[in-house]
Amino acid sequence: MLAARRGELEALGHLDSAFAPMLAPILSLSTADGAVVDALRRLPPGLVPAVDASALPDVAESELARWGVPVMPVIGLTDGERRLAAHGAAARAHTGRATVRLRISQDRAGPDATTTAIERIWRYAQLAPEQCDLLVDCGDVCCPADVRATEPRVRRVLDWARRHAWRSVSVVAGGMPPALSRLPADEPVRLDRWDWLLWQRLASLGVGYGDYGVASAVPGTEPAGDRLPTVRYTGDGAWWVYRWSRRGGRGDERVADLCRTLVSAPHWPAAGAGYSWGDHEILRRARRGAGAGSTTNWLAWSTSHHLAHVLDALRRPAGAGAGRPDAPPAPRGRAPRGGEIRRAG
Repeated sequence: MLAARRGELEALGHLDSAFAPMLAPILSLSTADGAVVDALRRLPPGLVPAVDASALPDVAESELARWGVPVMPVIGLTDGERRLAAHGAAARAHTGRATVRLRISQDRAGPDATTTAIERIWRYAQLAPEQCDLLVDCGDVCCPADVRATEPRVRRVLDWARRHAWRSVSVVAGGMPPALSRLPADEPVRLDRWDWLLWQRLASLGVGYGDYGVASAVPGTEPAGDRLPTVRYTGDGAWWVYRWSRRGGRGDERVADLCRTLVSAPHWPAAGAGYSWGDHEILRRARRGAGAGSTTNWLAWSTSHHLAHVLDALRRPAGAGAGRPDAPPAPRGRAPRGGEIRRAG
């Protein structure tokens, strides 16, 4: 679940094409200008995003079928009949598929009422259950209490979901705090990935994994923070947040110092710059091979590494050190022995 900002789109644009079929990015749009549509056209071959246009006005210009870009519509349980018909047209025009997003914090009707809402979607969008991926969106999960409260609710939703012939079912949650400005600067700060822990408790049910990247699931929050150079570096079960004010006012010096500290840390992957495009860019700054970049660049590097780390973790058999950042990724373009590749949303 990614906001369609320049940083996230740049990270997706640099994704290795061998990984594209394993990833199903879901982009939340706040605008449908030409720059966003052009960025969608530049995504790697085989990477077909789902687009949540619920924040856009329900007018003809917002209909995904008119964009001329292969996308999957994201359908909400309360979408109107006109929008449902437009989403169905978009699905048939491109992939023949759609994503139904069920938000457990908002869509809290009982199982029978939820089934009625789902059947209404299928009827007006003219889609069959087998054409739809169900996304169970848990929103913000930021502490152990949230995990304990959310898990049984998700299990009840998954029990209901088994009544229907969904193409797939995935659970998505976000665990990044909405603001980082209160964290200490000039030292790496460890933050637990409670969203990852929640999914690990549910993975045995056969559900796919999804998260909010390195951004918060809280609506209206921005990853830019307080404008200090910031990298959100995903590790095994935790993020390492680097906010840097060291070495005075020059941005390139601060970013170089941040990146040198990161590449010498235990959670820097053994594959180094080869782990992802974002890691390559971080190492370039550590070696003073490029400028400081901007908040957009720092978000892009962080997101790029996050995608590589999550795909690496999901490709590894259970119990084989899944998610360890110090282990090199499985060979690109091949599934590792001993496990099914799960799709990451």
